[in-house]
Amino acid sequence: MFKELYQKSLKLAGHKSSKFFLAIMSFAESSFFPIPPDVMIVPMVIAKKNDFIKIFLIATIFSALGGLLGYLIGAFFLDLGMHVVEFYNYQDKVITLKDNLSEGTGKFIWLATLFLAGFTPLPFKVFTITSGMIGFNLFIFFFVCLTSRGLRFFIVAYLSYKFGNIINKFMNEDASRWFGIIGVLIVVILAVIYFIIK
Repeated sequence: MFKELYQKSLKLAGHKSSKFFLAIMSFAESSFFPIPPDVMIVPMVIAKKNDFIKIFLIATIFSALGGLLGYLIGAFFLDLGMHVVEFYNYQDKVITLKDNLSEGTGKFIWLATLFLAGFTPLPFKVFTITSGMIGFNLFIFFFVCLTSRGLRFFIVAYLSYKFGNIINKFMNEDASRWFGIIGVLIVVILAVIYFIIK
């Protein structure tokens, strides 16, 4: 199953309009879409190694712009924003956050949380929407989106550029043997990140 999905992504990544599709996915993922752009970045860089800087920049810029849409949803369409937040079961955390923002360190904690959400596999859209709900400073918000997403996508693109052949071989030959181990590692990493934020 994973191998088949990877092959489809690789085929799409080689499409002449792949950068356009990446821009759409990156924009949508920051505000409502569930699939992260990393799924396209890896096979795109493997297929077009010389374009890895362009690919990382497209993902970063459109992800940050999509974050602005998430912010606007949170600021002006509260009901819609809460539907997304509730889908990921973060509603209690949003309420707690609003209560804690009155404290002096509340905004700094949110700044760190937003950066972590942009850099890690946490659902970034929840945090862009919440930023609008709490009225977080828009300029700081956009800067954090650019830096956190940029750092994440640069690392993904650079590693795909550097080790693309190994990744390609792994996905084609050893996927069934290693996906269970990788799945466990991802769960452990997410759990650690969750407890750090908590």
